[in-house]
Amino acid sequence: MLRTGVFRAVHCALWLGGSLFAGSALAQDAQQDAAAAPASEARTLETVSVLGSRRSQRSSDTTSISPVDVLPMAKAAEEGGQFDLAQSLQYTAPSFNSTRQSGADGADLIDSAALRGLGSDQTLVLVNGKRHHTTALLNLFGARNRGNTGTDLNTIPLMAIDSVEILRDGAAAQYGSDAIAGVMNISLKKRKGCEAVAGYGQYSKGDGENWLGTAYCGFGLGSDGSIGITGEWQDRGRSDRSEPANNPRIIGDSKVRNKTLFVNGDKPLGENLDLYFTLGVQKRDASSAAFGRDGVGSGDIPSRNSAAMYPNGFVPFIDAEIDDRFGILGLRWAMGDWNADLSYTHGYSKMRYEINNTLNASIANLDLLNGGRGISPTRFDAGGFSFEQNTVNFDVNRFYDQVFNGLNVAFGLERRDEKYKIFAGEPGSYLDYDGLAEGTGNAGSQGFPGFRPSDAGSHSRDNWAAYADVEADFTDRFTAGVAVRYEDYSDFGTTTTGKLAAGFRATDTLLLRASASTGFRAPSLQQKYFSSTITDFVNGIPTDVVIAPDGGNLALAAGLPALTKEESRNFTLGLTWSPTADTSLTLDAYRIDIDDRIVLSGRFDDTDPVIGPALQALAVGQAQFFVNSVDTRTEGVDFTFNNERELGNDFKLGTFFALNLNRTKVRAIHAPLAMAGREDVLLSEKERLFIEQGAPKSKAVLGFDLSRGAWEGNLKVIYFGPQTLGTYSGTANGVPNAHYKAKTSADLSVTYAFSENTKLTVGGTNLFDVTPTRQDDLETDNGHIFDSVQFGLNGAAYFVRLWHKF
Repeated sequence: MLRTGVFRAVHCALWLGGSLFAGSALAQDAQQDAAAAPASEARTLETVSVLGSRRSQRSSDTTSISPVDVLPMAKAAEEGGQFDLAQSLQYTAPSFNSTRQSGADGADLIDSAALRGLGSDQTLVLVNGKRHHTTALLNLFGARNRGNTGTDLNTIPLMAIDSVEILRDGAAAQYGSDAIAGVMNISLKKRKGCEAVAGYGQYSKGDGENWLGTAYCGFGLGSDGSIGITGEWQDRGRSDRSEPANNPRIIGDSKVRNKTLFVNGDKPLGENLDLYFTLGVQKRDASSAAFGRDGVGSGDIPSRNSAAMYPNGFVPFIDAEIDDRFGILGLRWAMGDWNADLSYTHGYSKMRYEINNTLNASIANLDLLNGGRGISPTRFDAGGFSFEQNTVNFDVNRFYDQVFNGLNVAFGLERRDEKYKIFAGEPGSYLDYDGLAEGTGNAGSQGFPGFRPSDAGSHSRDNWAAYADVEADFTDRFTAGVAVRYEDYSDFGTTTTGKLAAGFRATDTLLLRASASTGFRAPSLQQKYFSSTITDFVNGIPTDVVIAPDGGNLALAAGLPALTKEESRNFTLGLTWSPTADTSLTLDAYRIDIDDRIVLSGRFDDTDPVIGPALQALAVGQAQFFVNSVDTRTEGVDFTFNNERELGNDFKLGTFFALNLNRTKVRAIHAPLAMAGREDVLLSEKERLFIEQGAPKSKAVLGFDLSRGAWEGNLKVIYFGPQTLGTYSGTANGVPNAHYKAKTSADLSVTYAFSENTKLTVGGTNLFDVTPTRQDDLETDNGHIFDSVQFGLNGAAYFVRLWHKF
């Protein structure tokens, strides 16, 4: 059924493209911008890639021997219906997936992003070619990317970005850890000129108001340098799709307020020496709604509520202050025919929780037992965490135009230091004040218990890396490249990876390409050292539940081995075809085998025949661990089609079609000796489905851009394939899995240019108010009638943008 639907979609798109000779909306962006810009600026908008090849003569996305998507971001920043980078890419690039979460604690406040259906920490993100840091957050309860860290793309304003390049290939041998699913490079602007956008949007239900104010200015720095400065303010309101209305629950978008500043530039210091720099700072105040607590007459009193405080029930708010910093300082210089690049990159992410509109039920119950009304504080500092990354790179390359038809040689060194900290919350956020007897108040702040002093700590590691990369044009039709990389980590040892890629130009318009590589991903410090203890009521009995850190007392007592690297093998085979100057398509098949993937286990309790005695000795009721225990295989196909033409009467039509098909399967579960025979707990069916179907099996984007004179219309149709997720009860208890049918969304916008410097855009997203398939709300992760899958749960939205160039 799926293959039939996809075949029809591809057939329809190719028929439309062939009959209309239409063009890519994305390619059209770059060409229109280049045509409109002064000659001195046009070169900054060329569609070129810095990914997949280290040669100084860069290749375009249709001549690269590795599959690369190049997405100019001017149209998204000036006219797009999405106000942040992650959601803009969600509705543009089929291999990219980022679904805004709800009911997933801290994961509601940071949009995770991933490629090809793999985890968010298996995609490496670069900014201006330099490694970007990951967020301090570790996605846990209710999140699609459970157990993963990732990069917070929304710390970078759309207005600051020139283009986003997505390398859809394994590239650990070229760029290091995390580059298993692919690599994203975000190129920032520094061209001269000033522009600003004011935007407003809201959902058709009347909530989720989204205000945006952003501006960019580029100046000359002296007579020969340049600097671009971007400032952005965004205020997104909360939405609520909970059922029935007026119940003590909020499900929908979190509340977010961002204040962001980005600076990017360069300055020649001599004839052969350039200084370059980037600085990004964002402060985010965000608020997520936790599960609601019921009022008088429910079982939540006194365990989770106080009749004196919230007689009608309440919704705790998980609020957070998120600070993000990113900076690059570097020098490039020429040494004869050699080019050298020395850089320092700093990244920092900090997240501190404050739980509001809440209570510590044990404090309230103790007050009641002592003759009081049953009152507790309503706000608690719950602690938080931070992650810091410092990287030094030294890269050298040279192009030999007299060897074969061209030979590029590159090599370099990298030193990276990382530090992860957990901060304890105030005592009232985690302590139990009325004892651990059944029927008393639960310990800690409702909605999110604070980190305990036993969880807190500071952890660090470092690694050295060396690489070599050679690419040669052996003939005018055959190009091949080889890369090898060696890394030495202070906490788990060494690894060596390699990559071989080749391209053969069968005709002047047809390029055949293939690659094979090995890769790895180092366990994040967040996975190794995250520690959290909560008191949960299991069958009415209060039970301490611990997520135990790697190498800690509990993990050692349970006999668990230390976390080590995930290893991968990547294979791609594809082609690019450009039959005319205005037409191009790419088709790439891939397979990614990953061994020893790190997973968060299910809960082991003190009755377990092996781990149980260790838990009893440490007075812990249940425990979860991160373990290298799963082998997976991901297979898929990426297809893109671009074309454009003039229709007469000054009409121009562009069409873009892109498709991703992917399938991930767990091939094996390797339980450590301490967990032998308990594979069903280590990786339950529910957790397996998170790995296999955390993203849709297929996704396609079909876009049309029609313009004439001052008017422009854009229609985009986005197809999200089916997903199957597990339920709380599970199929073993007779409850079927949650099947989400394929759904299609449509976005439409109209732009009117008052002049070449001013234009107004109005439009709507998800115009037909499509939502995922309804489920049993007692069996979903977020307790709603469906989880945050495919394109989310908010429905239709409308927006307006005003762009002006100064």
